[in-house]
Amino acid sequence: MPVLSDPVRAKSLIRANLERPSVHLRSRMPNIKVFSGTSHPDLAQRIVDRLGIDLGKVVTKKFSNLETCVEIGESVRGEDVYIVQSGSGEVNDNLMELLIMINACKIASASRVTAVIPCFPYARQDKKDKSRAPISAKLVANMLSVAGADHIITMDLHASQIQGFFDIPVDNLYAEPAVLKWIKENIPEWRNSIIVSPDAGGAKRVTSIADRLNVEFALIHKERKKANEVAAMVLVGDVKDRVAILVDDMADTCGTICHAAEKLLEAGATKVYAILTHGIFSGPAISRINYACFEAVVVTNTIPQEQHMKDCPKIQCIDVSMMFAEAVRRTHNGESVSYLFSNVPY
Repeated sequence: MPVLSDPVRAKSLIRANLERPSVHLRSRMPNIKVFSGTSHPDLAQRIVDRLGIDLGKVVTKKFSNLETCVEIGESVRGEDVYIVQSGSGEVNDNLMELLIMINACKIASASRVTAVIPCFPYARQDKKDKSRAPISAKLVANMLSVAGADHIITMDLHASQIQGFFDIPVDNLYAEPAVLKWIKENIPEWRNSIIVSPDAGGAKRVTSIADRLNVEFALIHKERKKANEVAAMVLVGDVKDRVAILVDDMADTCGTICHAAEKLLEAGATKVYAILTHGIFSGPAISRINYACFEAVVVTNTIPQEQHMKDCPKIQCIDVSMMFAEAVRRTHNGESVSYLFSNVPY
């Protein structure tokens, strides 16, 4: 470095360098790497396509005794790593695979590891609803933290308090903006609709959507006369001569939403739609939907839906990959993610 004979010029150069810290920070900003687990490679591919990068190389295989083995196929030293793995299909295998991938990246000197978990596993086991019941969602949170995750990105947690199970930052994205867009584009009579929650737990989600659409809401209260007796459903609200839109965060065996749809038609609804963030559709779910009176059952692609859509023509899918891609981009660049809570990125 040349010696500056003019002390005034030397001071001005030093001051100019001190006033431009962003240049030095930008040069140290780690590169981004996105890896996919085996649970939902299609969503991971859509995310990287949106970001304009390639998917990271990773090989996942099982030994003959069904132990999971993961090999990260490229250097992650000093990188900002994102691992996309949804809690669907073989939930336990996929969760274990995610933990192994996080740990593999962490011990390979990744600067930060973010788990992108579109559908959070064990989210329904979030409280002690009876004696000696486990709080498995808290256990999963502990496992992710111990494996080495520095940040979690997920969507529509079953209970938003699950964020408090973690001591690391959690971004809980909402499908609501994409749902509102779908309703306005695909239900011509949406101004004469009523948003319905199939249980009391989803009342907050439903009131939020009803306010944004400027329509009324109703909810269905499941009433049990005594233990082991089939629940009677009581509809609270007037749905007569309106389009009923059932909204819930997830549907598994679809017993509740199919009963709710029957109740709504009995009460005088003209059409019934169901909009669900996570379409798990296990057991008899698909046959129940085929026989039920829905105009459409709309789900997001937080869980792979290709097979479900082939088996049931009523199922339609909203793509939310752009919300995850934008969350990844904003997190990587150190920008606020709150824009995504009320807007769909284009």
